[in-house]
Amino acid sequence: MPLAEIPLSVWRKRSQTFEFHGRTIRYWVAGQGEPLLLIHGFPTASWDWHYLWQPLAQRNLVIACDMLGFGDSAKPLDHGYCLLEQADLQQALLEHLRVEQPVHVLAHDYGDSVAQELLARHYEDRFQMASCVFLNGGLFPETHRPALVQKLLLSPLGWMIGRAFGRNAMANSFSQIFGPTTRPSESALDDFWSLIERHEGPRILHKLVAYIPQRRRLRDRWVAAMQQAEVPLRVIDGEIDPISGAHMVERYHELVPHADTVLLANIGHYPQIEAPVQVLKHYLAFRERIAGPVWELACLR
Repeated sequence: MPLAEIPLSVWRKRSQTFEFHGRTIRYWVAGQGEPLLLIHGFPTASWDWHYLWQPLAQRNLVIACDMLGFGDSAKPLDHGYCLLEQADLQQALLEHLRVEQPVHVLAHDYGDSVAQELLARHYEDRFQMASCVFLNGGLFPETHRPALVQKLLLSPLGWMIGRAFGRNAMANSFSQIFGPTTRPSESALDDFWSLIERHEGPRILHKLVAYIPQRRRLRDRWVAAMQQAEVPLRVIDGEIDPISGAHMVERYHELVPHADTVLLANIGHYPQIEAPVQVLKHYLAFRERIAGPVWELACLR
């Protein structure tokens, strides 16, 4: 049975704001129960989670924000974007909401890197993480295969590429990373583009994509955190994603003890949009395993 979508116009009306380092950040909160932090990827925004939002909010206090430089949040031009600051932002949001108990995390793509940093901070007693599930993302720089547009944005001419980046370029890029039978509709592409171009977003894409070299510098710290094996982890991965598909999961099994992974056949880089029912099923199964069957039954009511 398909999950109901939340139209972007409705999603935007439900947002709230708070200030982070003098910048306005849009965030969303729903439900009650254990806190569940959803962290989106590049170059999109928290609307990526709209299919999963209501089912997860039936049992969790679900929290998400558009990170600095993304979606409807501030996109300052005179700013150096950093994954570590985005982790600070997540912690600031939780503090703003007065969340004090351990937090479950569900992350995707760029958000995986933010979640890895939060996991490292957990082991430094700077963050309390209850569990973490990663969707398709560059958990290991050696397996990450950036899309052509990302390579161009990283080049010395990246600032020009970003300013020239338009809806058609986005649609072409998405067609290469989604599964062949699960590509977004024209209407969905319009919505994705609305989020990217908001506040003149294309002019900072070359700054946001600096997360790729940042990942390389922080790789050993983050891999060591994943190898600690105290916080329950799972990977749910679209198998045919050319960026971080089955080849990334293979590396995960090589490096992470007792690796818990799920491969989704014929699904690409955005499993929460391409196959939300499957993602929800495997996420609930993970939470049931670490907390007991009552949790899953409540979520499915």
